[in-house]
Amino acid sequence: MKRPSSDHRQLQQIIVGLSDGIVLVGTNRKILWANDAALAMHGVKRSSDLGATAREYCRRFRLRYRNQRPVERGKYPIERVAAGETFSDVIVEVRRPRDPDSLWFHSIRSLVIGDDGDTPDYGVLVIKDETERFLAEERFESTFNANPAPAIICRLSDRCYVKVNAGFLELTGYTRKAVIGASFERIDVLSDAAQRDLALERFKEGRTVPQMEGCLPLPGGGYRFVIVAGEPLTIADEACLLFTFADLDPRRKAETALRQSEERFATSFRLSPVPAVIYRLEGLKLLDVNEAFKAMSGYQEAEAVGRSAADLRLWADRSAQRQFEQALEQTGSVRMVDLQMRTKDEALVDCLVSADTVTINDETCVLCVIQDITDRKRSEDELIKAIETVMADTSWFSRSIVEKLASLRQTSRPRAHGADLDELTSRERDVLGLICQGLSDADMSETLRLSRNTIRNHISSLYQKIGVNRRGAAIIWARERGITGKDSLGPARRSRRTR
Repeated sequence: MKRPSSDHRQLQQIIVGLSDGIVLVGTNRKILWANDAALAMHGVKRSSDLGATAREYCRRFRLRYRNQRPVERGKYPIERVAAGETFSDVIVEVRRPRDPDSLWFHSIRSLVIGDDGDTPDYGVLVIKDETERFLAEERFESTFNANPAPAIICRLSDRCYVKVNAGFLELTGYTRKAVIGASFERIDVLSDAAQRDLALERFKEGRTVPQMEGCLPLPGGGYRFVIVAGEPLTIADEACLLFTFADLDPRRKAETALRQSEERFATSFRLSPVPAVIYRLEGLKLLDVNEAFKAMSGYQEAEAVGRSAADLRLWADRSAQRQFEQALEQTGSVRMVDLQMRTKDEALVDCLVSADTVTINDETCVLCVIQDITDRKRSEDELIKAIETVMADTSWFSRSIVEKLASLRQTSRPRAHGADLDELTSRERDVLGLICQGLSDADMSETLRLSRNTIRNHISSLYQKIGVNRRGAAIIWARERGITGKDSLGPARRSRRTR
């Protein structure tokens, strides 16, 4: 081989286009030449920018090993090759002291070129740029450590764990020292996995392990229920498998609490002495009925479940039923609606019905509670008839009795739905006041100077507005709102009382 002083230019022409960086260093520690790739890997444009000698190179660039330990003077790769030393795969981090943003990662090996004897002529640094790979690894390392999801990485060649994040340590209680270097057999993250054979086969082949439930062994004994999955990746040219975990304990506790809550609800529903049913909100089909409802309606569970109230003809008034169901669909809640139930044997039961939406097994349903008020309604009807009977006897006695009976009725029954006073016309108020005084249609016709047909029309309109169909009920409606009719006594009525 020719002496390098005469033919290293020929060597330069051969290596100038290589993607690896090449730096020629003389035995006198002078930097002889560097190709464009080597210059780019140092962020410079000329060989002189590297420094004239190895000493100047060491002043212009700071080198660290991957463990962040500085490379000592005398141990720089350029110094070692100038001394005739050969080495391979030295990985260093390279920075320029005056440029804090500069950063490269070099994998360096050396060659020593000489003649046929043992005396070296010059050294060659062969530099491979690993910056992108190591920066990507650093980003992965940062993301891996910061990820709250528990994770651990196992090297496939020896089945030992090489990385673990804080999420895994918090989940299990292991220390980092106890995990790093531990074997898969010691900490079996696929223990009791739902598809263990498949998971182990994929693990052995370095392939993706699909999500499955499993038990993660804990350092103090016992297990943690998790969902585990594995994903292959490469770290420092080593094939590995990344295991990630999702803690199932909170979900299991929530499921247990939900199940217990639903069991308590089901027990209370079934044993409640108040008749109740559960509808599916969509379509209002019956999902369940309790024992009290079956006793009241005569329908057994098999006869009712899956059918709607319309299918069973459960409510006697179809119009009232439609209004009830529309209110339920629009607002999801109704309170104290007066409905009449038709039992299986065609008997009619007066009821107060309340309903509200509930969620059962992730489905929106309606809980409907039914109160039997048949006896109370019967008492109220008898009360109204008594009022009418009293009114038919003596007008002077009726007012005092009616006021007391109205007060009694007001405490025993919620106010009936109907128009407010403001919705009545002045003539309808006059008619209502005269009704409270006990005047007949003929008396009202004479008092108001209107025909009997007109009086009857006003009475009909009044009844429709306030939701009654009898004089006694109208009087009670008025008394509940403070109307006695004393200020509406007509001349004909006054003359009749003075005779």
